[in-house]
Amino acid sequence: MPFIEVTLGDGRTPEQLRALISGLTTATVGAIGAPKDSIRVVIREVPRTHFAAGDVTLAEREKQ
Repeated sequence: MPFIEVTLGDGRTPEQLRALISGLTTATVGAIGAPKDSIRVVIREVPRTHFAAGDVTLAEREKQ
């Protein structure tokens, strides 16, 4: 049973998140032939002030 975890900065619409789930599921079926019903997807959204790369948060990048 494939289990896919995605962590994103918050701010996406429910429709965007739904499209991501569908895209990941379809890609997994195509890539490894897993049965669609066996694929699990979890999306974790974190505040943009709590997600950083290179010591710069997403919120700080958006201000620049």
